[in-house]
Amino acid sequence: MDENGNSGASKPLAGWRIVVSRAREQAGVLSNGLRALGAEVYEIPFIEIRPPRSFKSLDESLKLLTEYDWLILTSTNGVRALFDRMATLNIEKRVLARLNVAAIGSATCRAIEREGVRVAVVPKEYVAESLIDFLSDKVRGKRVLLWRAKIARDVIPTELRKAGAFLDVVEAYETVLPQASRVKLRGILRDSLLRPHLVTFTSASTVRNYLDLLGIRSGQSKLLEGVLNASIGPITSDTLRQYKLSVDVQPTTYTIAGLIEAIVQRAQSDHVTVEPLPG
Repeated sequence: MDENGNSGASKPLAGWRIVVSRAREQAGVLSNGLRALGAEVYEIPFIEIRPPRSFKSLDESLKLLTEYDWLILTSTNGVRALFDRMATLNIEKRVLARLNVAAIGSATCRAIEREGVRVAVVPKEYVAESLIDFLSDKVRGKRVLLWRAKIARDVIPTELRKAGAFLDVVEAYETVLPQASRVKLRGILRDSLLRPHLVTFTSASTVRNYLDLLGIRSGQSKLLEGVLNASIGPITSDTLRQYKLSVDVQPTTYTIAGLIEAIVQRAQSDHVTVEPLPG
């Protein structure tokens, strides 16, 4: 029983084994939320966040911050990279006050506001396309700075430049394949007693790295038979389908809380038993 006297079996995710694939430093909210609902959680990061190999372009953009009209941050990783580097260079946060700051996602917005910086725009849907729809008639002739991962979709730079923005893209961090996850992931998928019911995906990178860690090219593998896939949103879902992986769960609100709620709804809709790996 838990501290409230509730039996673990009465929780909606009791008996479910779920893989959380977020980077280690970001896994806590999702993992803890799932555990609180009764799930057995495997934290196996499919991505690792690292600083850029060179800070040259990043530092140059920071020294010219006051010359920009807009700053776009697409993730909490980008927010962390921004304020860490500003602190290293002794650049005060107040210089951001004259910029219009745009954030994709409520978590990104909260991370910025915790630094005492006001966020001007958070698109209704937490995807790049929604931000473009909002900004496309506001950036003509404006200088825009986009902070993002080294590997990312080009939809924001492409579309905002078409809209007349003078846009600079800075690689604030990079995501790499965590080799230490390879053995653990393969191990649980091959063990009938540990085999997960569901794997969570929170970005397109987690999908691609999932297959890389397993050494397979698509989801059409006996190793993955019967394992459900939970996607945080449409871009991640598109990537799953691209690699012939099913999209079994996708929330209507593209947040960690929304993902947890959608997983619970799936668990309550049917009883899922993961069969042992076919011989």
